[in-house]
Amino acid sequence: MAKFTKTEKSWIMYDWANSVYATIIMSAVFPIYFASVAKSNGIAGDVWWGYATSASSLLIALSAPFLGALGDFKGMKKKLFTCALLFGAFFTAFMAFTDQPMLMLIGYSFSFIGFEGTSLFYDSFLTDVTTRERMNKVSAYGYAMGYLGGSTIPFLISIALVLFGSSFGVDGTLAVKLSVLLTVFWWLVFSLPILRHVHQTHYIDLPKSKLFRNVFTNIKGTILAIFHNRKLLFFMIAYFFYIDGVGTVISMSTSYGSTLGLSSSLMILALLLTQILAVPFSILFGRLSEHFGTHRMLQGGVLIYMLICLLGFYLGFSLEPHQKAYESDFIKVVNQSDAQLDQQTVNAVKKDGRSILANSDRASAFNEQMDELSKTMNSTEKAELQKMMTDVDSFLSDTNRSSDYTNALHFSTLLFWVVAVLVSTSQGGIQALSRSFFAKLVPAERSNEFFGFYDIFGKFAAVIGPALYAFSAALTGRSSFGILSLLLIFTIGFVSLTLSRFHMRTRQAVEIEEG
Repeated sequence: MAKFTKTEKSWIMYDWANSVYATIIMSAVFPIYFASVAKSNGIAGDVWWGYATSASSLLIALSAPFLGALGDFKGMKKKLFTCALLFGAFFTAFMAFTDQPMLMLIGYSFSFIGFEGTSLFYDSFLTDVTTRERMNKVSAYGYAMGYLGGSTIPFLISIALVLFGSSFGVDGTLAVKLSVLLTVFWWLVFSLPILRHVHQTHYIDLPKSKLFRNVFTNIKGTILAIFHNRKLLFFMIAYFFYIDGVGTVISMSTSYGSTLGLSSSLMILALLLTQILAVPFSILFGRLSEHFGTHRMLQGGVLIYMLICLLGFYLGFSLEPHQKAYESDFIKVVNQSDAQLDQQTVNAVKKDGRSILANSDRASAFNEQMDELSKTMNSTEKAELQKMMTDVDSFLSDTNRSSDYTNALHFSTLLFWVVAVLVSTSQGGIQALSRSFFAKLVPAERSNEFFGFYDIFGKFAAVIGPALYAFSAALTGRSSFGILSLLLIFTIGFVSLTLSRFHMRTRQAVEIEEG
């Protein structure tokens, strides 16, 4: 097969460009930081992160068919792609210039909308950059470059800033802000090839007055076709639910771990391992489908994710009582200290002290906050604060008091690494096989129309999981039940996959299953 053309390379490069957003902003560095800042302000970070992700995904899902239809008109696809790119990059940068958790959340929500908007038009550009015979290869390399791009230079720089930045005078907060700005820079710079060399070659040359009528007509026709094809219908239902669960695990994992007090450094390293292992496991997943069938491999992938939910639940369920007891003891120590300080100062110590208990990596930030607090005090108040900090230091260094919590924390961290490896075995494979399996089920002459609906389903699917997690965690007061609730959507996905396989009875269906 011929080498990649300049246009194909430029299209592939955008996967390399935007993957850093998915890794640093959606999965690793920023969610951990946000959860920690939110907790220190008395806010359930993982709950609000879930609501924001869900709301943003819903808005994208509702607007996707209309934006897609608008992009089909001559000259519109590149313009809409560029607008979404600049919109997303601006609000990503905005997050680096605020320390207010709710403003961070607003910035994240808008940046996520921009990110998903570019992905919508990026996917549709595939028909413009290559031939039908080369689409599988070009698309696959884009997918591979996405995994590699998200786990290489920018992610490693971010990890270095977070882990070793203090040696160069860069504290934890500044390290996160620099990582966010690095994301924006990387995203924009490596988007230049697609902006320069990729152009819309297929378009609709019709009056814009017919736009809405065409959109609703196409959606209605596709829905009717799916409802008349049972094996396709049940697969789409299955895809809707299990891909939602996959996306929720990706977007909520570090926020969940940070809320439980797991080390942000170790979680970031675990996610780096996930990114690296996902490349060979994705290839292995595809090869195994040749022997066991695509349907069975998809079912196996869903079962692995159900195991991930169970382990994730136990990870938090076993740790939360120790975490809450330790935090309660900390509050008692502050309240019982004989330091004569005003209530506002006491509350500040409690709030910033919680950031240690939310994530031990923020201990240096706690000491910095106390130093800043002391600058506004007179000598008597400083002495009183020092007296309280002596009590706090004594509490934190009391190994007998913290042994149960520390042991539970170590066990949960180990389980997080196990979960990370399990995610890497199925994350890429289940997404890749879903796309290829869908392509085999739909009529070739109408593949673009059906794949448009497939993309819409994927966008809508990102709504339920985060909302279900957030609702369950808020209702029970325990984040572990948020993870457990995801079993419901994976179960629905597995049952629907089974029903889809039951309807695979034609000769063509058997060939699809075996291939």
